[in-house]
Amino acid sequence: MNVSEYLKFYSELGVSHLKLPASNGKMAASAPGAAQHQSDPALVVEPQPGGLEALRAQIGDCTRCKLASGRTNLVFGSGNPKGELMFVGEAPGEDEDLQGLPFVGRAGQLLTRIIEAIELNRDQVFIANILKCRPPNNRTPEPDEVSACRAFLEQQIQQIRPLVIVALGRVAAQTLLNIETPITRLRGKFFDYHGTPLMPTYHPSYLLRNPSAKREVWEDMKAVRARLKELGSGYYR
Repeated sequence: MNVSEYLKFYSELGVSHLKLPASNGKMAASAPGAAQHQSDPALVVEPQPGGLEALRAQIGDCTRCKLASGRTNLVFGSGNPKGELMFVGEAPGEDEDLQGLPFVGRAGQLLTRIIEAIELNRDQVFIANILKCRPPNNRTPEPDEVSACRAFLEQQIQQIRPLVIVALGRVAAQTLLNIETPITRLRGKFFDYHGTPLMPTYHPSYLLRNPSAKREVWEDMKAVRARLKELGSGYYR
């Protein structure tokens, strides 16, 4: 992507000033106030010894649901194992299935730029999905698939212990919060995910189809950045 394309993207987001991710400076924009909501009772999943590497070994060549037979690679997640910000998407797509990494296609490139817009880079955060295997033709995850994979995501969150979680899209938000409220009514507000602030927002793939929604995502991400600062995140020191 050339400079003019980057400028167009950030202009669509509504970003008027931008610092490089490596900078310790602060952007002028501040986050709007965000409502606090409660989710379901505390997690019953306890983190296992050995961290994320041990969890990946525990998952192994997973055959716990029907998606195993059609996958090329299991997509565990990637990024900083102690990341103070964690993004959770829906499921791997074709590019992710081929490479074994989350958010590497067009939606992933957009997510990278969204992360950069709040003065961070992908290596500083952790990125995962509700599912670790690609559903056929990128269809919506089915309940039995979510059930088979959910405990592993919960253990990842327990191991990483992020200060803030961003749920990308309807499936991620509804799964993590155990609710059926539409994403249009969830986004823009913080929810309590077992003691961790969780911000639902639109999935990057939705933004590719609906570019006008980028400004709403930018408002959500400004709120995320502000909450990280309130919590004393090392990202902005």
